Amino acid sequence: MGKSEIGKKGEDIAVKFLKEKGYEILLRNYRYSRGEIDIIAKDPDDGFTVFVEVKTRKNLNFGEPEYAITTGKQKQVKKIAELYLYEKKIYEIDCRFDVIAIILEDENNPQITHYVNAFM
Repeated sequence: MGKSEIGKKGEDIAVKFLKEKGYEILLRNYRYSRGEIDIIAKDPDDGFTVFVEVKTRKNLNFGEPEYAITTGKQKQVKKIAELYLYEKKIYEIDCRFDVIAIILEDENNPQITHYVNAFM
């Protein structure tokens, strides 16, 4: 399984996970210029619009997947979220940034960690 296949599988798992928690998936793979937000969803509990970054690894040889979300990546995701809101003409909204880390050592039983409000 190549890197993009692993990423796609991770995003599919994350979408299923969020739907099971009652989230409404608004959009997947929102692209702007060279950046992307993996999932944009609505939290059923507080109504927040949630910009979700998904990181998937097959194993822990290169460390926990969430540590791949550097300060630079956080800035990029925030910038793309701002552009999304601007493009959709959404001016007053409660939103946050979550991270879903997935380890696929056992593809039938992936390890999923959901970090709510992972960065500002």
